[in-house]
Amino acid sequence: MTEQGIRLMVGLGNPGPEYAPTRHNVGQWFLDALAARNGGRFHAEHKFHGLLCRLSLAGRELRLLKPTTFMNHSGQSVAAVVRYFEIPPERILIAHDELDLPVGTLRLKQGGGHAGHNGLRDIIAALGTRDFWRLRIGIDHPQDRARVVNYVLGRASRDDEERIRDALDTAEACLSEMIAGDFQRAMHRLHSEPPTG
Repeated sequence: MTEQGIRLMVGLGNPGPEYAPTRHNVGQWFLDALAARNGGRFHAEHKFHGLLCRLSLAGRELRLLKPTTFMNHSGQSVAAVVRYFEIPPERILIAHDELDLPVGTLRLKQGGGHAGHNGLRDIIAALGTRDFWRLRIGIDHPQDRARVVNYVLGRASRDDEERIRDALDTAEACLSEMIAGDFQRAMHRLHSEPPTG
């Protein structure tokens, strides 16, 4: 049987403590929670332009990557790891903030465009493919395009942050399916879970 589950999870965000609590970094919140709950530690890897953590989950090896480039250069880090470990696109999951979903809503999908997300745009360009998986983490839209930059680089309200973190717990509960390559089951679980609040 061909291996087809996720081997690399990437959490998108901007580097530095001032950006860590912002909506644009929710992908990294997910990886931080996974590492903390599974005894993993991130280590700086200069050749990968990021922080890397290796976990053994459900009997399989999984790498977590937090690029230390700014969001619009995320592809530099992802491409370096993918080439070094020879990871095919369909075994990569990119966790990122999604303006087009309500707060606390999750969607798992493979392929597609970047929908204006600078991190995804750069990863598609660097890898030369769109065939990786995405975990889209809803942060809602400020309803005014002129406010988008300040919105994504701002902090969520306490209620919204709680909803996002609850959603990330749900995503973590589907991790074994994603690692095993049972994406249909993972999608069914994630997409039928109503946002809390």
